Formats: sequence, structure tokens, C-alpha cells
Amino acid sequence: MKTKIILFIAVITSLSAFSQKKWTLKECVDHALENNITIKQNKLNIDLQEENVLSSKGNFLPTVSANTGGNLNFGSGFDPVSQNRIATSIFGGSFGVSSGVTIFNGFRNLNTYKQAQLGVASSKLDLQKIQNDVSLFVVNGYLNVLFAKENLTVAKVQAAISKKQIERAKTQFEAGVKPKGDVLNAKSTAANDEQNVIAKENALNIALLNLAQLLQVDTATFDVAPLEVASPSAALLYNSPKEVYEKALLNRPEIERAKLDIENANLGINIAKSSYMPTVSASASANTNYGFNLDLPTGASNTSFFKQVNDNFGYGLGFSVRVPIFNGFKNNASVNRSKINRIKSEVNLENEKLKLQQTIEQSFLDAKAAAKSYEAAQISLEAQKEAFKNAQERYNYGAMTLFDFDQVRNRLVNAESTMIRAKYDYVFKTKVLKFYYGESILE
Repeated sequence: MKTKIILFIAVITSLSAFSQKKWTLKECVDHALENNITIKQNKLNIDLQEENVLSSKGNFLPTVSANTGGNLNFGSGFDPVSQNRIATSIFGGSFGVSSGVTIFNGFRNLNTYKQAQLGVASSKLDLQKIQNDVSLFVVNGYLNVLFAKENLTVAKVQAAISKKQIERAKTQFEAGVKPKGDVLNAKSTAANDEQNVIAKENALNIALLNLAQLLQVDTATFDVAPLEVASPSAALLYNSPKEVYEKALLNRPEIERAKLDIENANLGINIAKSSYMPTVSASASANTNYGFNLDLPTGASNTSFFKQVNDNFGYGLGFSVRVPIFNGFKNNASVNRSKINRIKSEVNLENEKLKLQQTIEQSFLDAKAAAKSYEAAQISLEAQKEAFKNAQERYNYGAMTLFDFDQVRNRLVNAESTMIRAKYDYVFKTKVLKFYYGESILE
């Protein structure tokens, strides 16, 4: 019985520990990369492109096919054995094997194979971009949760202070030091602070819900572990947006994808030009036939099946050359369209570079501004803390009304909220710069 109780307690303890699991930032990102539906869809695109590579390889191999057929003729027909026309009922058939191979078609097959390989590489870059974006979304969601938790902590501290203020106001009122209005004001402030706690709890729940939905996990028991966030400093910034941009040109998948599009367009031009060139192909075949006269006179017999197949066996070899001369300018139009597509790809690459540069410049300025906002928020918070301490002492000695004291306390609460917001805003915007620079955003 004791053993059963111990086992029961162990099971309950393990279930409780599991339900209280807190996800780290790395666990969240890894889970999203493994289970995100958009990522799964793009992985399937890679599989499809790899099948295209396999299919294009087959263009270099010969085709082989087998054929057979049979027929039954009544009346005047051809005797496959005697090679004469006779009036009788004959059943006959044939077997054959044929093969063909393209020897030269203006390197179309080779360029098509290279295009298929580029398709795989492009799909992998598309997947990498989506994985990067999902990682950034998760980091943002994670920081939003931590931001909401800190705001809730501040709100709870203020609510606790308000409750103590009620007791202090009651004591001072009963001692005849403060009017009853201060007690009522204290109760009103406490009620407002409780409402603020509820609002902050709701904001935290929404942040947790958004992150859980992004990860596609159960929202009921989802929670995240605290993240060690160092105090932001302007010294963490890179020297200039140009430094980040030049590094981003080497690691951003959208830039590499645009470059591959130009290579693909060049191959498209070569494929279109192959229509000007001759096509050389070769073929080989082997076939035989058989036949049976169904109206033979009594005592006569047909030649055996295997002997007929052997006697009628034949082989054939052949080649063909097709030289294009004129097809209504279709080849010219195809080549011109391919050249236009190359120009479009080149313009798209420049556009991607411009967008990347503009995004990095904006992100750099945002991070710089966020750093200054955080520094200002810290200075303001320290000042408001000193003002609050002074106001608290003055209020305790009766030198300040509760209304004026609440005004000072509200300014402290606002300063704390502003500081928290500025800190996480700067942390995220710094991670955005790291993201473009190619550094890990999980640290």
C-alpha cells in the first residue's frame, strides 16, 4: 500500500512539474522551426524541386518501350507465314522493342538540368528566409511576454502600496491627523490599482496566447522562462548602418535568391537559343510476328509459335537530324522574352539590395533612438524614485496631501512602465540589427 502511495505521489509530482514547464527562448525558436506550417510547406517545395532534378537527369538517358498486338482476320487476308494473300481465317500478332536517344539538341538537356538544380537551391533559400522571419517573430513574441510580466510586477507592487496607504490613512484619520477624504481617496486609488493589475494580467495572457499560437502549442499551461537581459547600452550598436548592410549582402537569403534568378534567366536564354540548332537523335528496334491459319485442311498444321517468332525476328537502327529553318519568328520571340526576363531579374536584384539597405538604415536609426530613449527613461526613473521617497516622507509627516502624494506615485509608475518599454524596445531593435548582420538573435 505504501509503495502505491509513493508511486501515486511521484506521478502527481511529475505531472505537476510538466505542467509548470517554462519554455526558454531557444526552445521556442527550435519548436517553431520544426512545426511551423509555412516552413513545412516550403520543405515540400524543396522535395518537388529535387524531383525536377531527377526528371531532368532522365533527359540524358535513352527511352525504351515494348509493344505487342494481335488481330483476327476473316476472309481474304495476309498470311504472315507464306507471305501470300489467302481466303481463310487467320490469327496473328507481333512483338517489338524500340529505343531512342537524343544525341544533341543544342545543349537544351544540359541547361534544363542546371535550371532544375538552381530550383533546389532557390527553394532552400526561400526556406531559409522564412525560417529567419519566423525566428524573429518568436523572439519578438517572447520579449513581449517578458515585457508584460515586468509591467504586471510593477502593477502588483503599486497595488500593494495602495493597500498599505489605506491602512495608514485610516490610522491617521482615527488619530485626527488626516480628514476622512484621504481614506476615501486611498480606497479609490487602491481600486484603480487593482483594475490596473487586472489589465496587466490580461495583457500578459494575450502575449502568452499570441506566442503559444505562433508555436502551435497548448495555450492552457504555456509559460516562458525569464531571459537574462543586460542593461542596454549605445556601445552595443554597430559603428554604422553601412557596416551592417555590407555584411547582410553576404548572408541574406533574399539577396542570394535574386542572384540565382539571374543565373536561371541566363540558362533560359541558352535554352531558347537551342531552338536555332539542329537536333540529332538515334533509334534502335527489334520486332517479330507470328500467325496461325484457323482454316487449315485436315492433317495440315501451322508452324510452331517459337519457330515463327525466331524466323520472323528482325532488327533496325536509325538516326535523324532535324534542322530548324523557319517557324514564324517563334524562336526569336522566345529568345527575346528570355532576355527580358534576365533584365527583370537584374532589376529585381538591385531592388532587393535597395530594400535591404533602407530596412537596415531604418533599423539602425530605430535602435539608436531606442538607446537614447532608454537612457532618458533611466534618468527619469531615478529622479522619480527620489521624488517618491521625498513625497512619502512628507506625506507621513503630514506635509503633503494624499492627492498630491498619488500624483507623485503615478509619475513613478509611469516612469517605471516607460523604462521597461524602452528597455525591451531597444533589446528587440538591437536583435533586429544582429539578425541582418548574421549574428545569433537567441543570445
